[in-house]
Amino acid sequence: MPHDFDAQRRETVAAYDQMQAEHGLPDIADIDYFLVASREDTNWQALAEQLSNEGYACQYVDDDEEADAPYLVATLPDQIISASGIWIGEEVATRAALEHGFHPDGWGLEG
Repeated sequence: MPHDFDAQRRETVAAYDQMQAEHGLPDIADIDYFLVASREDTNWQALAEQLSNEGYACQYVDDDEEADAPYLVATLPDQIISASGIWIGEEVATRAALEHGFHPDGWGLEG
């Protein structure tokens, strides 16, 4: 089954709108995209290299007791925060993730 990018974009915009309405969001922040391994034989190094070439700082997490599976955090530093800006980074990260046996699992802001 192909990935539904339109549904993912709608979820991102809805989450952004809700966060902005409830808490307000900073003008500039680091955006973390969470990419979860879909299978045991994933090549997180290849994914991290591809995303690093796109400007993401990557960290692989395989010791998070609260997570069901290992995941990669791909961070775009110092981004102007808007729904469309978050989505652009998320779409790039998701396309790369799907190629390497990962799937998107949301985003967060740090900053």
